[in-house]
Amino acid sequence: MASSCCKISSIIPIFVSFLLVASLVCPVFSMSTASESNDWTPSNRTFRPGEELQKLKRIRAHLRRINKPSVKTIQAFLCSPDGDLIDCVVSHQQPAFDHPELQGQKPLDPPERPKGHNPTDSELESFQLWTFSGELCPEGTIPIRRTREEDILRASSIQRFGRKVRRNVRRDTSSNGHEHAVGYVMGDEYYGAKASLNVWAPRVADQNEFSLSQLLAQSYMGITILGSSLIGHLEQKFEKKKKLISANLQTDAYQTTGCYNLLCSGFVQTNNRIAVGAAISPTSSYKGGQFDISLLVWKDPKHGNWWLEFGSGLLVGYWPSFLFSHLRNHASMVQFGGEIVNSRSSGFHTSTQMGSGHFAGQGFGKASYFRNLQVVDWDNSLTPPSNLRVLADHPNCYDIQGGINSVWGNYFYYGGPGRSMKCP
Repeated sequence: MASSCCKISSIIPIFVSFLLVASLVCPVFSMSTASESNDWTPSNRTFRPGEELQKLKRIRAHLRRINKPSVKTIQAFLCSPDGDLIDCVVSHQQPAFDHPELQGQKPLDPPERPKGHNPTDSELESFQLWTFSGELCPEGTIPIRRTREEDILRASSIQRFGRKVRRNVRRDTSSNGHEHAVGYVMGDEYYGAKASLNVWAPRVADQNEFSLSQLLAQSYMGITILGSSLIGHLEQKFEKKKKLISANLQTDAYQTTGCYNLLCSGFVQTNNRIAVGAAISPTSSYKGGQFDISLLVWKDPKHGNWWLEFGSGLLVGYWPSFLFSHLRNHASMVQFGGEIVNSRSSGFHTSTQMGSGHFAGQGFGKASYFRNLQVVDWDNSLTPPSNLRVLADHPNCYDIQGGINSVWGNYFYYGGPGRSMKCP
């Protein structure tokens, strides 16, 4: 029998089920505040004079701004190897409401779902490691993964912490070391998209790299991105070796704005079961159990906000319409697939894996996949994408193969190992 620190997971098992077993209970601390974290106690640090001390003061001040006071804290280090602290923050005190246009407001009620989408409660079991304690945040609050000193120290600067990396987002290039294997549709008016993403934990080879799988809606003219994009994605980072569910926002073609999760005011979270940025479990294994999750992003026809849904019915939250320029109307391209960063710090192509780390041709149980690809049309209806194209920037390193059948609808396999004999 599993202890109180584990549950049977049912995150869309593909032909199999998966049991997670742990032996300890995660402790819960009530009525804590983010500023009371003992991460900053002098006894835990070596004294650093001058410049280092000033840097520490700036980091502490930044943490006080972004870590909101909580009514309850769940310390997940016994159930999660990532050692996350989850703060339960009152919904209308979350970072989004620091925005001048949201101050004094509260999260909106759920919108009308797209036609053809039938949410169920089939995926409401635990799927993030911090929840295996059996503890959840109270109604009226949202769980926020607490930012700590080490998180900020990994960034190039305090100002860049949590921000999207500036890059060229031309669909057909791999500038700044970004490489892709994607399926995409373009040319029509799109009001959202949905897909099921195979969940893996790819190896990331360098601290400046990541590997992600994403569903992306963008606005463009020709090939050049004009103004806006929003993303629901899974990301594996070098420093934490964890699988994340992330909500990302970009409003100016990756030039100066945009950030991850709740690290800047913008995305409004409405769900008390999901900690955006916390680890997902279980993950798929080579020739073993296969697990996937569903992501849906769509524009609310009534208010114009863009919503993110996880699984079959778990609304995560929304990006308010005023944040956008071109996406205020609709998207012009929808993209599904994988992306990695190739830093070439060793002088060779990175060995960072995309997806499962295996090429598309190996198929089910070995290669990673996207299935049941759909887009939301002008009538707020989910439909199969017409004219789906697939593209791999460097097919010798990471490739992609598409298909369609009666069970998976539009789908593709994608990924690869990175550096190899074919990819020096």
